[in-house]
Amino acid sequence: MIVNVHSTPNGKLFAICDSDILGEVFEEGGRQLNLSSRFYQGKEMSEQDLERVLKDSYVINAVGKKSVALLIRLKMVDKKNVLKVSGVPYAQCVLGRV
Repeated sequence: MIVNVHSTPNGKLFAICDSDILGEVFEEGGRQLNLSSRFYQGKEMSEQDLERVLKDSYVINAVGKKSVALLIRLKMVDKKNVLKVSGVPYAQCVLGRV
């Protein structure tokens, strides 16, 4: 997975994207997932390393099957709150950690 960490006044925002869809743009109706923007460009991280650093997050934005599944497995996102654009799952969560 590709991870880009953004600093915000409230804490770290993690943008996580499955490696195989980075650079793509998905559209459906009036919704768009633009994974070609700098927001998602970061470094490759293993699932194990990502688990360790997510504990320091304030907000997480995840796109793709693997990325969203990780958040579900870690109980950071409930499966019923996952949305899709053109079949690509995405989820956001605010953890409130500073």
